[in-house]
Amino acid sequence: MHLPSAIKGFKGYLQVERSLSPHSVAAYMRDIDKLVEYLALTHPDERLETLELKHFNAFSMWLSELGINSSTQARTLSGIKAFFKYLVLEKIIEKDPTQLLEAPKLSRKVPTVLSVEEIDRMIACTDQSTAKGVRNKAILETLYGCGLRVSELTNLKISDLYLPISFIKVTGKGKKERLIPINQTAIKQVKIYQEEVRRFGAIKEGHEDILFLNRRGRQLTREMIYHIVKDLAKAAGIQKNVSPHTFRHSFATHLYEGGADLRAIQEMLGHESITTTEIYAHVSKDYLRDTLVQFHPRF
Repeated sequence: MHLPSAIKGFKGYLQVERSLSPHSVAAYMRDIDKLVEYLALTHPDERLETLELKHFNAFSMWLSELGINSSTQARTLSGIKAFFKYLVLEKIIEKDPTQLLEAPKLSRKVPTVLSVEEIDRMIACTDQSTAKGVRNKAILETLYGCGLRVSELTNLKISDLYLPISFIKVTGKGKKERLIPINQTAIKQVKIYQEEVRRFGAIKEGHEDILFLNRRGRQLTREMIYHIVKDLAKAAGIQKNVSPHTFRHSFATHLYEGGADLRAIQEMLGHESITTTEIYAHVSKDYLRDTLVQFHPRF
């Protein structure tokens, strides 16, 4: 099979069988475009069936020479590996030449985490005399109480709330659904928002089931949540670089510090790999060391 036909088939596989978002599909296509560009420059006569590990190692080196950072290189190589797994799955090629391809080593950044006191300060800055303030308090309590991604929060539906049994259903990456417990504080604020604010607003057609709405009755955007969080962090006098994702990091870190099992945290966050969740063990180790430095007489 020619490369263009294989790429077209892979795109359809991502869209239909893996149910990826248009954004994710476009990212995979960009990864493959880089490989196509490299092969056109260096190995124009190679076919899919004749590509070997050495070609991909050279491709990885080429990316590095272009000045592309290690995290982007790793993402590109991951996309290429997914493409060749698909080719083997569809029996277009017999062996996967990328199986032993290694990504560049990445230094994992420790994420910014808010303390419980800082989160409380931000929540206290929501003006409960206004409809916006009531909504924003419910948003922060839900972000922190459930560890949601910002897209999961904006897409949260009323029909996905199982408040009598203290659970919500969340649709995460790849349209994968998961159930997450929701605490009584968040439940209380969501109910106040629904009963005292949302039910009195004019809701646009098609947005009837969306939980958090803007003043025009439409679904909130990711950017709007970002600005809400930024403004409240500034109002609370917090100097850290705070974003909606900071609440997700804080949720996971506080759970781990409290003794929660990493597997349980992985399930609640919707991480595909436990390796992604393990960053919170490192965050907590830093927290423990800082505590020792601050309070132990020998430090």
